[in-house]
Amino acid sequence: MSSSNPVIPPQIAMIHTVSGLIPLFDGLAKQHLPHWQGFNMLDESLLRGTIRDGALSQTTMWRLAQLVRSAVEAGASAVVVTCSSLGLAVDATKPFCPVPLFRIDEGMAQAAVTLGSRIGVLATLRTTLDPTSDLIRRSAAQADRPCTVIAELAEGAFQKLGSGDTAGHDAMVAQSLRELAPKADVIVLAQASMARALALVQNELPPLPVLTSPEIGMQHIARQLSA
Repeated sequence: MSSSNPVIPPQIAMIHTVSGLIPLFDGLAKQHLPHWQGFNMLDESLLRGTIRDGALSQTTMWRLAQLVRSAVEAGASAVVVTCSSLGLAVDATKPFCPVPLFRIDEGMAQAAVTLGSRIGVLATLRTTLDPTSDLIRRSAAQADRPCTVIAELAEGAFQKLGSGDTAGHDAMVAQSLRELAPKADVIVLAQASMARALALVQNELPPLPVLTSPEIGMQHIARQLSA
């Protein structure tokens, strides 16, 4: 009697710094990578330390590289980092990673530069605003497209979210969207936690695209892995 070994799907590791976003990315992975098996790794201290320091430190970059290595050792055939504040650390780790390693905001940045030359970037953290803006400029240069980044910070919104005031956070992000929309051809929400606020003002905004990183990012990753 012959026996056959079960087919084990390839695994993608999703590295998070915000626990509340894990269900969102689990769902997106199942939707866009149905033939992959996802697993999650969480380290909230990576983002907390970056916020405390006001910038991405060498120590945090090294710690993320170690986490990526642990993901590969655990069997990951691809890794995605879902925190945009760690983008530069992801870029620094890529040359040393033996499997595909992705920033969640790569797909969003590439899409934004095809939709207009005036790109509004809205964030609730300075540590996310600057790396996302830089990524968009690099994406525009690689695509040979004109690009003016209009970067805006919804000051204080992240602190409200951290204290549990979700409604206050969403209201501040919504107001920043109202103010930014007349200046831009396309708006990028630099953090996944901001997407919910879009529903508050969608009917008030002029007809322009507003992009968020989770779904566009996972679609981009799926295209890259299938290629």
